[in-house]
Amino acid sequence: MSRHSAGPPSNGEQGQQPRPRRKRVVLADSRAPVTVLRTVVELEEQTSYGEELVSNLVGRQLRTSLTIAFITGGILGVLPVLFFTVPSLAEMTIAGVRLPWLALGVLPFPLLFGMGYVYNTYAERHERDFVDMVEK
Repeated sequence: MSRHSAGPPSNGEQGQQPRPRRKRVVLADSRAPVTVLRTVVELEEQTSYGEELVSNLVGRQLRTSLTIAFITGGILGVLPVLFFTVPSLAEMTIAGVRLPWLALGVLPFPLLFGMGYVYNTYAERHERDFVDMVEK
């Protein structure tokens, strides 16, 4: 019987393929900046620094929402006062419909949509700034 078989060469034979090099598997990139890792740990463990970062984000979001609400309420709140103090405006008609009905029945919808869009844009910007600050 022949010593050579049709299967793969054994360890002692000449045409042996070199074994592939072992690869090192790491869970975290050791080249990542230490401050990023510290900040992420601070946030995850909810330390005083992490709480300060989150409360800063929440405060910015709150200020933005109150500003948008104040502007929207101011615009919608001024209209009835305007129609009450200037009766000639209250008597105007457009396409057979009085101006106060149009202004108070139609204007709020696009205004609220626009203010919601503006708030969403600012909120996303605040969140991006927060993530950028954490990753630095």
